[in-house]
Amino acid sequence: MLKSRFQVLAKHAGLRARGLTTINTRRSLQRATTTLLLGGASAAVAAYLLLPDISRGAPTRDNIPLSPSHFTPAKLVSSTITSSGTKILTVAIPPELLPKGSDLFAPIWSVFIKDDDIQVERPYTPLDRVDENGNMKFWIKRYQHGEVSRWLYSKQVGDTIEIRGPLKTWSWKDGAWDEIILISGGTGITPFYQLLGTVFSSNSSFQGRITLLHSSRTPSELPPRDILDPLLKFAQHNPEKFRLKFFVDSFGETKGQSSLDLEVHKGRIGKDSICGALHSTSRAPWWRSLFSQDSDVSDRKILFLVCGPEQMVEAIAGPYGRNYSQGPVGGVLRSLGYKSRQVWKL
Repeated sequence: MLKSRFQVLAKHAGLRARGLTTINTRRSLQRATTTLLLGGASAAVAAYLLLPDISRGAPTRDNIPLSPSHFTPAKLVSSTITSSGTKILTVAIPPELLPKGSDLFAPIWSVFIKDDDIQVERPYTPLDRVDENGNMKFWIKRYQHGEVSRWLYSKQVGDTIEIRGPLKTWSWKDGAWDEIILISGGTGITPFYQLLGTVFSSNSSFQGRITLLHSSRTPSELPPRDILDPLLKFAQHNPEKFRLKFFVDSFGETKGQSSLDLEVHKGRIGKDSICGALHSTSRAPWWRSLFSQDSDVSDRKILFLVCGPEQMVEAIAGPYGRNYSQGPVGGVLRSLGYKSRQVWKL
């Protein structure tokens, strides 16, 4: 009997020992797996940060036309301070290096500009089409933590700036939309200025309506006259097709209206201002909208283009997706019932 009890105890002890061994083995495997995963993740991060990206790998060519596949040297021919931290820059590419093709510079297009000190590139949208002399004009802002923006802001007339492009940001099509609402903040107005210059050119067949809602922090940070005056002329000459409205977070030292003799509203662009823009562009009597709130806005030919600081874009249209893909519609526009095919984040 005693022997049997010892045998049972020994059996249990063996099972426990084997169980402990299995647990310890499992834990060791888990630690090893975790170590491998962390090591792999670290290696991936290191590769992402240290290995060459496209801007480092793209060559510089000064004897073949401008292209997205390589950088082309250009000269800074003009630099004008427009406010604290912003400038209008004019960059000239040799005319013989301009690519052929009428649709290459159709709106909305951009280029990459490379900081050749640290070999990093960032996208910038020219204000206008390239002229016959190869000039591109940019409105740029210097950001405290923006390496390329600080480098570009510091450039002097005569300096060389390397450009890669053009690249299509969004393709304009006449007749695709009945109403277009452009919402911008800061220098995010540049792609819309480029677009409007084409839409309201003499050969445009556009028959819809466009409203521009633009926001800046203070009146002094509103777009310069080089940008404002043409926009105001578009609105004056096309009152049935184009309206614009400006907003500021605060009037600052002006204590009231902008010193630019421009009607400016205090407050951020939100649901009320967007709904007001939609109602103002409707040909139907205003009171009819009171009885059509239940209609499905996703069926209407309305397009929202949004460009500006990420916080503003997120509040209006939802955050960008991974690697600055469009991501789902969110923010104010989602609450109003608009779908992804009606919203584009620049």
